Amino acid sequence: MPKIIPVADELSKPFWDAVNEKRFILQNCTACSRLQYPPRQSCMACGSGDKLEWKEVAGKGHIATSIVIEDGRLNRRMPDQPYNLAMITLDEDTSINFYSNLPGVPPYEAPVGAAVEVIYEEVAPDQLIHEWQVVG
Repeated sequence: MPKIIPVADELSKPFWDAVNEKRFILQNCTACSRLQYPPRQSCMACGSGDKLEWKEVAGKGHIATSIVIEDGRLNRRMPDQPYNLAMITLDEDTSINFYSNLPGVPPYEAPVGAAVEVIYEEVAPDQLIHEWQVVG
């Protein structure tokens, strides 16, 4: 399935640099001990802007819900329809969600509640993206 190649800005560059090293990092607020994604200039929980750091996390989660895209409008994804779109809830912070097409899982067979872990896929020379794969 064709993937969108990320274009990092100043705020997201540390995240994408880590992905390219096959590391999974999220912003962490040292003032209130909260993780957040996507990256922001200040903490979503307490508003602190000078207490954000990047923290490596395990990259494990669960499939919270899933739908099947049958009639999407993205030209580059039309040939791959139908495909899964799953919402992944991060185990380390259940307020953080990611979306994935679940590589290797046939459409209509996404196991809601199943454990997943982050994997990395090359989408261009020297550019990886993060995806989520069912484990176990």
